[in-house]
Amino acid sequence: MRRAIQLAVRHRPHPNPRVGALVVTDSGAVVGEGSHLRPGEQHAEVGALEASGDSASGSTLYVTLEPCVHHGRTPPCVDVIIESGVRRVVFGITDPDPRVAGKGAARLRDAGIEVVGDFAPEDVRQADPAYFHHRETGMPLVTLKYAMTLDGSVAARDRSSRWITSEQARTDAHEIRARSDAVLVGAGTLRSDDPRLDVRTEGYDGEQPRPVIVAGRQPLPETAGIWTRNPLVLSTSRVDLPGGELLEIPPDDNGWPDPRQAAAALGEVGLLDVLFEGGPTLAGAWWRAGVVTRGILYLGAMIGGGSGIPPLQAVFETLDQAIPARVTAIRSLGPDIRVDFERPER
Repeated sequence: MRRAIQLAVRHRPHPNPRVGALVVTDSGAVVGEGSHLRPGEQHAEVGALEASGDSASGSTLYVTLEPCVHHGRTPPCVDVIIESGVRRVVFGITDPDPRVAGKGAARLRDAGIEVVGDFAPEDVRQADPAYFHHRETGMPLVTLKYAMTLDGSVAARDRSSRWITSEQARTDAHEIRARSDAVLVGAGTLRSDDPRLDVRTEGYDGEQPRPVIVAGRQPLPETAGIWTRNPLVLSTSRVDLPGGELLEIPPDDNGWPDPRQAAAALGEVGLLDVLFEGGPTLAGAWWRAGVVTRGILYLGAMIGGGSGIPPLQAVFETLDQAIPARVTAIRSLGPDIRVDFERPER
């Protein structure tokens, strides 16, 4: 199953799940491997069975996720599995998608195939947390990422913030972008930084995340470089764009795109793993709305010693208004510290 997970995480096929599969004979020989590349292409099980050919008959198929039983862009995997002649199927976790959710396993058992289910559920879930979060909540997995000084500022009063962290931390941040479906910022960040929101690690040749811009009340800058990357713009009204695609979102009480409806809209268009790099005001609104599921803080080895800009700007008049978070990991990156945290489920 570890090998199947390794195959699964090589690709980002959202809104479909990351899936890896391999066919193993009774002697322990791996005769075929497969992974799901992108929507519309063959599933991992089909790829592994095709690669194994006649050797699949009488063998065991290991797959990270319960095989599908419904017609989508491709036929059901269970039909191909049954026709292959495998004698046993071992899958890592039951698919929470209601179109599958135990039906795939039942179909295989009805065909006389031995089925071992939920063999490594937590390992598979951790390999594709966004898929499971979306299928179980209807919302994308939103990760808030920010860097701040030791005394709690993400930028100076003139809004300058390059660079609070070291090259090691910035490289790590780009690796997180590479695993994300989308990178989201607000219009203020677009105006002040003209960000590219892409992956720029040496040697990276994978798929780039989709840029997402949350529009405010002011016009968006027409000369921003992001327009060449086909961004998705979330706005409360229909506006003309120099490029990209517009999604109209109902406003919240402040007149900005409502965070919960904005996040749900991203999930509906297949962006399940969203990296939030927006400014402090937008971050505060999305955190208070309960949209942000987890966070990554880079604590730079630097002290501003003044009244800089805090990472989340929101009303915080008494400690009772604070929202608990659970720290899940702490590690060093050169001179800096990375802190991973999550919002506990209520």
